[in-house]
Amino acid sequence: MGETLLNWLAGIPGEVQMMALSAFPLTELRGSIPLAWTVMSSEWAWPWWKIYLLAVAGNLLPVPFLLWFLEPVSRFLMRWKVFNWFFNKLFEKARKRAGKNIEKYEALGLTLFVAIPLPVTGAWTGSVAAFLFGIPKKLAFPAIALGVAIAGALVTLIMSGTLAGIGFLVGSD
Repeated sequence: MGETLLNWLAGIPGEVQMMALSAFPLTELRGSIPLAWTVMSSEWAWPWWKIYLLAVAGNLLPVPFLLWFLEPVSRFLMRWKVFNWFFNKLFEKARKRAGKNIEKYEALGLTLFVAIPLPVTGAWTGSVAAFLFGIPKKLAFPAIALGVAIAGALVTLIMSGTLAGIGFLVGSD
């Protein structure tokens, strides 16, 4: 999947590719950081801090748009049956995944939810959860940004440790 995404982005500078992969809802930084360390490393030998900064910045790109436009766009589109079904499913899944902690701890719960580096706990779902649980935008963005920064640090640490461990086991000179 990673190579297919990179082929689609071929010809675009590596930094833009990295940020675009981090902004996509399917990959976010949970996918872009491992891709940068493995698939993309053959083309660009980036230091860990550059990978981290590009991933966090890219992952945060859609957040302001989601926070500001999710409510009016969803309200407008839900007038049609297919969109009504889509948004109800999307919101139901977000409530189930994020529910108790965000409802109880609000912005702190949102930060912790986004910080968990698992699929479907990132900035996109966090933005939807902030909207659903009525967290004000001025609190939601910093909470999501902190969660993304923590998740990026965790994924970067996991990747660097994993690759160092593999290098140790393989015995590269």
